[in-house]
Amino acid sequence: MDATVNVNRIMPAEVVPEGAGVTVYRTIGAPALRNYDPFLLLDHISSDKPDDYAAGFPSHPHRGFSTFTYMIDGYMQHEDSMGNHGNMEPGSAQWMKAGSGIVHSEMPKQENGLMRGFQLWINLPAAHKMDHPEYREFSSDAFPLVKTPDYLVKVLIGSFGSANAPIADDLTGVIYLDVTVNPGKHFYHKLPDGCRGFIYVFEGVVGSNAESIPVHSLVIFDGASHILDFTAGPDGARMIVASGKPIEEPIVRHGPFVMNTREQIDQAVRDYQSNEFVRNRAWVKRDQ
Repeated sequence: MDATVNVNRIMPAEVVPEGAGVTVYRTIGAPALRNYDPFLLLDHISSDKPDDYAAGFPSHPHRGFSTFTYMIDGYMQHEDSMGNHGNMEPGSAQWMKAGSGIVHSEMPKQENGLMRGFQLWINLPAAHKMDHPEYREFSSDAFPLVKTPDYLVKVLIGSFGSANAPIADDLTGVIYLDVTVNPGKHFYHKLPDGCRGFIYVFEGVVGSNAESIPVHSLVIFDGASHILDFTAGPDGARMIVASGKPIEEPIVRHGPFVMNTREQIDQAVRDYQSNEFVRNRAWVKRDQ
């Protein structure tokens, strides 16, 4: 592996059940890496077995952070308490700022026997944890592609070179890229100053020696050198590359609630139990 980045840790994903029994590969948010400020969780759904995800993610609440869901293969049917509903297709993505509270459900469906996708949780600063919820969904062709003889980059959040994604995170400056590197070729990326980031390999291998990064592995780095320069293995590699500016505030989490104090968590639980959790609900009249 040719790497000019300051790599802090290489961590294999843990296979865990989530939702109603969906099998996911978890790195950030697992016991070995509970938080990686500003990131709270990274789940990778990857299966060709319907029993691994058929039960889906029934209605559940969120408060205090944002989620970014990206589909690779298959579909994700969803609906939420703001009245949004739809069917995410391969290559599409969803940005959801939970803020003060949202209740939603996600039901994955396979295509050609495949279901693959990612969900990233991004923390919100204390001043924005109780903002109004926001929701945006994008088709695959909404995201720019950067192609060179060495690699292909799909720019999902932020920017890469002169390409700008339709999603910009003004609070933590997140950049999120889907990067495919050709066999034996390099991927070069300069990190924004003051950011932390990670690489998650989900196809192939990065490198070709004892220091290689295998599939389903996360590499975290602190941006001390501000430069990534990785070489794909003999079969190429595909990875998520992301970075963001740390918030550097206390993190207290309880399941789907992420706040700054235990008292705020207790309030979120009380709000949910008393049916006062959702403050911004869309009352949708449906045809009979």
